[in-house]
Amino acid sequence: MNDVFVGAFPIWVVVLDYILGAAMWTLVGRFGMSLFLREDSDFFFNKAFQWLTNPLLRLFAPITPSFLILRMHPLYVAWFIFMLRFYIIPLLFGYSVLGVLSFPLESEIARFIYDMGNLLTTRQ
Repeated sequence: MNDVFVGAFPIWVVVLDYILGAAMWTLVGRFGMSLFLREDSDFFFNKAFQWLTNPLLRLFAPITPSFLILRMHPLYVAWFIFMLRFYIIPLLFGYSVLGVLSFPLESEIARFIYDMGNLLTTRQ
């Protein structure tokens, strides 16, 4: 984990953000796959994403509008998790909202991509 986040946030806040971030991106992935696959597809990743996200979809079912088509439900729940991560958690703990890369999970991914890019460009 990035030392900047561990020092700035209590470790349980970082762990909570990682869990919520993984759930959010899994929901976005499920929505993306639903654009290309049927709901009853036997594709392994489709089944895994459904198994992982169905509990969240059931949890949010009471507040999910009935006019949304079924394929939009994962994206709607992902939006709620994004709002929780970006606005509610920083507000509750007194942290400022600094942008998308202020999220520990996304910052780690961006750093990894940047480091891989540097590694590939220095070898040429």
